[in-house]
Amino acid sequence: MTKFKSQGFNKTFMNARKGFRLVFKSEMNIRIHLIIAALVLIAAYFFGFNYIEYCILLIAIAIVIISEMINTAIEFTLDSIYHNRYSRMVGMAKDISAGAVMIASIISALIGILLFCKYIFL
Repeated sequence: MTKFKSQGFNKTFMNARKGFRLVFKSEMNIRIHLIIAALVLIAAYFFGFNYIEYCILLIAIAIVIISEMINTAIEFTLDSIYHNRYSRMVGMAKDISAGAVMIASIISALIGILLFCKYIFL
């Protein structure tokens, strides 16, 4: 049993929305990712993607957005613990989490290229 009172579904959902708004307001990169995601989904609609292709695109987009949000959470947590002071270990942790976002973005871009190739070059 936990010592914390259960918040209920509505409160949990409100907290999650608040978290998304926070990352949206504080991180320019997530805004860029969301704009690119919207453009990719619009292009997929015009090219007539099937359900499987849409699912693959949505998974790739979700992985990038989720990794960006986790990266931001790691940065906020470390900044809070270390009171925004420089630490080599904190810098390394932030670089690693930023690298994870980069890898997710590159893989997602490659997935997009593979999916769109048959429509563009056919």
